[in-house]
Amino acid sequence: MLGACVVELVRTGDGRWSVPEAEVHRAAAAWNAVEMDALDLVRIGPFRGMPEQKLTGGTLHGWRRRISWELQEADHPGRQADHEPGPWSHLAGVDWRRLLVQRLRDRAERSWWLPRAVVRLLDAAEHTEAEWLHTTLACKAETSVTEQHRRHPRATDSRSTAGVNAPAIPQRPYRGELRGQLYSVLSRKPGMSRQVAGWVCAVCGTAPAAVLDHCHEHGYVRAPVCPSCNTLERPDHLYDNDIRVANRYRRLFETDAVGWLRHWHRCPGCRTRTTLPLPHLAAWTAHTATRTLRPTHPGSRGRKPCGMLRVSWTGSQNTPRSCLLTVSVDFCPSGEHRVLARVPYREAVERFGTWLAEAAPAVAAAAGPDRLDGLPAAPRPVIADTSGESLALF
Repeated sequence: MLGACVVELVRTGDGRWSVPEAEVHRAAAAWNAVEMDALDLVRIGPFRGMPEQKLTGGTLHGWRRRISWELQEADHPGRQADHEPGPWSHLAGVDWRRLLVQRLRDRAERSWWLPRAVVRLLDAAEHTEAEWLHTTLACKAETSVTEQHRRHPRATDSRSTAGVNAPAIPQRPYRGELRGQLYSVLSRKPGMSRQVAGWVCAVCGTAPAAVLDHCHEHGYVRAPVCPSCNTLERPDHLYDNDIRVANRYRRLFETDAVGWLRHWHRCPGCRTRTTLPLPHLAAWTAHTATRTLRPTHPGSRGRKPCGMLRVSWTGSQNTPRSCLLTVSVDFCPSGEHRVLARVPYREAVERFGTWLAEAAPAVAAAAGPDRLDGLPAAPRPVIADTSGESLALF
């Protein structure tokens, strides 16, 4: 694997293996098209209760756990003798050690982050490798059957034999096949993971889907998405009712706002009530509705926004009269501007509805209070997901 490309190895006259130059150029062309933002990071660990390493050095499967396992091995050098050495620091040709960012969490627990572009590249490489290995196994099975019936040509069936480098079945775009279905029901259906893997991410439209994004408040499935878009969409929970508004919200509510609004309103509950889940509405309020209230301080390149935004709330969307959003500024250089605004929930919903009609008229036109049939009378409470283990399918 070089990036997300499967390259062919050839044996030279002296018995060594090498990669043809044309294969390298093909993979390099795909790599050069990747744009990386070093500030747009995705958390890839830690993983609690991770089982013992069972992977071999020649596979890419579970690259997140491979990185997690090697970092744990670095803390216990004596355990490395139990495993054969392998090219652990390179995954699909990516030297992840040069890009890895480590942060300390509560109780000095480390968390590990990689740029989103690298995460998407490794996700695509992992999917490509899985398809390639599946094709290889099918090829070996066909070869075995052919060998058994070599002397009986009439007994062989008409199935064609696929080569190792045969292209994988292209993934299909998502056309709303899961519209209006509950996540709690779909998550129990057998074979659902394979069905999800057959779609392209409904948000970015490039990476293979791996998870079912769903509304935690109303319980409806939105669409199959890739792990990268799943982490991009998830709010940064500090506590169950307290989130930090990171830089990635610029994409969610500015440059890519129309696509994300359409994605969020795939949930019938959010679409009918012309709103967003409470954590997303809180983030939108802090990032957009109170933008003019955020002070600035002089910096090396002119004035820059003060500190980092944080929004918390009391109550829930089930009790809109008592639900209050509080927007604050953390890490202010001068220690000022602790609280910027307190916005009642109803006011935040009204502001969002006005902004939605301006930012995404087509999405706003498809929403409204006249589509209440079949919606749950009492929305489910918000379930904060802060474990870092939610990249599995269900």
